[in-house]
Amino acid sequence: MRKSVLLLSLAAAALTADAQQIAPAYPLVTHDPYFSIWSTTDKLTAEPTKHWSGSPQSLTGLLKVDGKVYRFLGNNVPKYKAILPTANEAAYDVAYTESQPAGDWMQPAFNDQQWKRGQAPFGDDDAQVKTPWHSKDLWIRRSFTLQQNDLKDLFLKIRHDDNVEVYLNGQSIYNFKGWTHKFAYIPISEVIAAHAKPGPQVLAIHVANTAGGAWLDAGLATFEHKGASQQVAVAEQINTSLRATQTRYALRCGGLGVELTFTSPLLLKDLDLIARPVTYVNVDVKAADGKSHQAELYLGTSTDIAVNTPDQAVTASQYNAKGLAILKAGTVEQPVLKKKGDDLRIDWGHMFVGIKADKNAKQWVSPYLDEHTVFEGGTNKNLTGNQLTLNTLVPLGAVINTPKRTTFLLAYDDEYAIQYFGENLRPWWNADGKSTIEQQLALAATQQEAILKKCNAFDEELFNNARKVGGEKYARLCEIAYRQSIAAHKLVKSPQGELLFLSKENFSNGSINTVDITYPSAPLYLLYNPALLKGMMNGIFYYSESGKWTKPFAAHDLGTYPLANGQTYGEDMPVEESGNMLILTAAIAKVEGNASYAKQHWKTLTVWAEYLAKEGFDPANQLCTDDFAGHLARNANLSVKAIVALGGYARLAKQLGDNTTAAKYETLAKEMVRKWIQLADDGDHYSLTFENKGSWSQKYNMVWDKLLGLQLFPASVYEKEIRYYLGKQQAYGLPLDSRRTYTKSDWIMWTAVLANNQQDFLALTDPLYKYATETTTRVPLSDWHETTNGNMVGFQARSVVGGYFIKLLEAAFKK
Repeated sequence: MRKSVLLLSLAAAALTADAQQIAPAYPLVTHDPYFSIWSTTDKLTAEPTKHWSGSPQSLTGLLKVDGKVYRFLGNNVPKYKAILPTANEAAYDVAYTESQPAGDWMQPAFNDQQWKRGQAPFGDDDAQVKTPWHSKDLWIRRSFTLQQNDLKDLFLKIRHDDNVEVYLNGQSIYNFKGWTHKFAYIPISEVIAAHAKPGPQVLAIHVANTAGGAWLDAGLATFEHKGASQQVAVAEQINTSLRATQTRYALRCGGLGVELTFTSPLLLKDLDLIARPVTYVNVDVKAADGKSHQAELYLGTSTDIAVNTPDQAVTASQYNAKGLAILKAGTVEQPVLKKKGDDLRIDWGHMFVGIKADKNAKQWVSPYLDEHTVFEGGTNKNLTGNQLTLNTLVPLGAVINTPKRTTFLLAYDDEYAIQYFGENLRPWWNADGKSTIEQQLALAATQQEAILKKCNAFDEELFNNARKVGGEKYARLCEIAYRQSIAAHKLVKSPQGELLFLSKENFSNGSINTVDITYPSAPLYLLYNPALLKGMMNGIFYYSESGKWTKPFAAHDLGTYPLANGQTYGEDMPVEESGNMLILTAAIAKVEGNASYAKQHWKTLTVWAEYLAKEGFDPANQLCTDDFAGHLARNANLSVKAIVALGGYARLAKQLGDNTTAAKYETLAKEMVRKWIQLADDGDHYSLTFENKGSWSQKYNMVWDKLLGLQLFPASVYEKEIRYYLGKQQAYGLPLDSRRTYTKSDWIMWTAVLANNQQDFLALTDPLYKYATETTTRVPLSDWHETTNGNMVGFQARSVVGGYFIKLLEAAFKK
């Protein structure tokens, strides 16, 4: 089968010579919010591979063919050497003032003796900074000396929040309005050549805190290693395919064809498999010209996969175990679960590169990757430093028409994954602490053939089913969304023995187990394994039922990832989250054919239902899941959620044999619908807020009335809304509401399922495919984009794209 796939891929060269955008970013290694590596370009060799947050996590593939070296994977990351260290590299102090100085404050001759002295970094987070800064403006001056050999390829290294202007010896070298949440390297060689000489220098900076946080740390750097070698050829990329569990590339390296396949076997019915943090990287090499060629294969893996910032020191080693040759790396510090937040990467635990010992691979550790010399091999088996490279070199010998397969196993052992109400939890695969990552690697190697067979079958089944119910473009969107949604979660077991499948709000605020992230994500998990949806809800139920959360409505979140110690979001969403929990519990009951999960939590569900009965119909001024759009009072779509939730609660009560409660809440919900229609009616549509003529919004929450068969809203309400929406379409989708032209793609999918015919469904969803394949924002799929130009507004790599599977879920419910 592999042979035919490779031949077909190579035969497609004339059709795909120019790489075509299939997705905004391509999933390569996808397991959890920390172990998540992507390619953000259509040509795999155009840029380094990256963590979903954009930080380089480089994978480099090289093939030596008859003495010539080709790069077929990735593009090296330059390594910088500090000339003037930043605070994370070495302590330094500066002269500073928070009062407007004289106009020549940036000049070398300026007298700053009256300024204060302080140590960097400066900022408003007193726990992380050396000098607190809480005023609007900050000016600093840093004196130092440069040598002649420091002046070549010089970069300003800076992290600032917010607007900044930077001068070197009085000359402007950087001016930026905005902020950076990580260090940026700004080339300044031309300015240096024109205005700097060896000897004393002054770096002068003004930063203005316009909103939010405050931060300043800056220095200078030059190249330690520039990265890619000009002596190395770039492979010709022939074809790309993205399936639910696999991303495949067909490439040409001289006389050899290469098929490169990344498989993260996230088969949702198998919890042990989706929890195993091992990705297969298969490289199939065969002659493309019918001739025999001598070949060697190389994979370089950056230890940046195991750090939060590239300056962190790591230690790396090589050893053999369980029939595998293994490279291992992790930070020296090992700050287990010491950091929380959004734009963070893991800096504890260890990364691994494994290969079967019988492949006779050479493995070693090096300070950096030199593409042209790696085929000479190396001898370091142990090394400490930063930005190291784990090297694996595989002799292929003579390669002819029969493909030769090499499998690399990429893995991560976080050792402790989540802190849950003060207790550190191991990952699911090692919940009892008795397993080892070497055992998991060995299992992955032994089971590879069977697992890949299952992945191929699942990928085909998913695509065919999605195409049948929603068309080919819909099926492609499901493929793009599948691994992204799953990899935004971590699977662990609670101290009470319950499954926890905890999401991270990637690039929205970093919250863990957010209820209004669970809600849009739910269709994927209801479809393939409702136990995982329960795992997204169990922690929220426990939070209330343990007495740790005492409010009469559901919490918003359990903390900030990876610390699930209690809500950290600054404002409650009482109607939103209570409605979400009730609706999803009702959906689980429909999937499972019983209300046993609801029965476990009936007291809590009742408290939330009573709250919605009092406060849900005409909501007060509050946030809903679309909190980025601001507060709304009398939110008609939020009212729909409360109504459907109460209808769902009534259905659950009936399933549990409580007919009195069922009748009470069903009657209440139907009466609310009658009032809703009156208050929201605006002629040819229904308004954004009650009695607000001329406004409109997507009523995506109605979809659960349809899917659960509650029959609360007349079909005419759906039909009226769909007709109106079709007249509001933009090039890249339907706007969220009348306030702005941006949208949420998951909600469009839900809204489209309200349509009573395929033509209208496609009219609403085809623009989302256009967005995914045309957006210039090259990050893992953003669910919040501008409908007029397809640009991302915010958010990326979030689990909510699991909501795309709602059309498949509708079809499953009809069976």
